Amino acid sequence: TFFFVLCTIAEHTAVLEVCHYHLSFHFCAYFECFLLCPTWQCTAGSHVAMRVGGDFFFHPLPSDPSVDLLLVAGGVGINPLYSILLHATDLLHLNRVSGGRDYNIGSAHLCYSAKNTQELLFKHSIIDVCREFPDKVSCNFHVTQQNTDVEPHIKPFVNCGRITEEELRAHVDPQRTLCYLCGPPPMIEAISKTLRDLNLTKERIIFEKWW
Repeated sequence: TFFFVLCTIAEHTAVLEVCHYHLSFHFCAYFECFLLCPTWQCTAGSHVAMRVGGDFFFHPLPSDPSVDLLLVAGGVGINPLYSILLHATDLLHLNRVSGGRDYNIGSAHLCYSAKNTQELLFKHSIIDVCREFPDKVSCNFHVTQQNTDVEPHIKPFVNCGRITEEELRAHVDPQRTLCYLCGPPPMIEAISKTLRDLNLTKERIIFEKWW
C-alpha cells in the first residue's frame, strides 16, 4: 500500500508527497519516501509529521480472475505504482513456489514519464524486475527534457518524448486490462481519455490526482 504524507519541518509545511510502503509475503517491511520540499530539507534529527490516507491499491485474491496490469506514472507519481509492481512481483514469486496454484497476474507493463533519467525513481529496481520476469513484466521510461547521455544500463528502456497512444494501445485489452494511473491531473485526464477511446471502461481505470 502507500501513504499520502504531509511533511512539517520546523513549523513549515512541505509539498504533499507520496510515500510507498511495501509488505512482502515474508513479512519484511520497508518504507521509502521521496519528499518534494522546495526550500527545506529533511536531515538526521528532523521532526516530521505524517498524515495517512488514500485507497489506491492492488490486492487480488487467488480466486479472482487473472488481469493484465497497465501502470502509468508521471514524475514522483511512480511511488504507489512501484509498490503495486513490487506486489505483483511477490505474487509471481508466490505462484512460482506453489506451482501455479496461487494468484498469477497475466502481465504487467509500466509506462513511466519524467523530465530526464535522473528523475526516474527506482529505475534500476524496476529494470531488475523486468529482467527477472521478461515474459511477464515490461516497462518503458519516457523522458521529455533529456540533455545528457543515457546510462547504457537503462538505455534499452528509455524513449524520448511523452507516452503515446500507440504504446497504450499495445497494452490494452478491454476484457483483461486493469490500469492504474498516478501523476499530474492534466496527464491523468489525457491518458484516461485515450484509454476510454481504446474501449477500456472507467471501472478499469483507477487513478489518484494528488498534485
